[in-house]
Amino acid sequence: MKYWQLLASFVLAMVLFLFPLSAQAASSSSITRSAGDEFKSKDYSGQNLIGTEFTNVSLENANFSNADLRGGVFNGTVLEGVNLHGADFSNGIAYLARFKGADLSDAVFTDAMMLRSTFDNVDITGADFTNAVLDGPQVKKLCAKASGVNSKTGVATRESLGCK
Repeated sequence: MKYWQLLASFVLAMVLFLFPLSAQAASSSSITRSAGDEFKSKDYSGQNLIGTEFTNVSLENANFSNADLRGGVFNGTVLEGVNLHGADFSNGIAYLARFKGADLSDAVFTDAMMLRSTFDNVDITGADFTNAVLDGPQVKKLCAKASGVNSKTGVATRESLGCK
């Protein structure tokens, strides 16, 4: 019996040696990569985009007003002039995202991870950043213009950012 086990082990080893299994890696950076302008100025307003991932794309002037982006991902994404008014981005991830001239008013960013993202010349009136994780200098910049109360959560923007 030991002879058969030894022989079976040897045959299995030879098969794996001669026909190795290929290793396959997965990368989130390839999910929605785009070389063109197919996402620029697109209208996503009011859409259910739960868990949607946008990676290394330009979403300049796209309209996400009142969209459901819970758990969504903006990774290395250009969001210049984007409209996120009233959008729900709670539990989302915006890593290395560039929000420039964006309308973030009345949006919900609770529990969002927004590290290494920049916020230049954005409208955050009534936005809720409760428990969102942002870089310190960005929080300071946002606190300088924070005002209003979110219409859905009832939380003041300054309070949600922890402004002093």
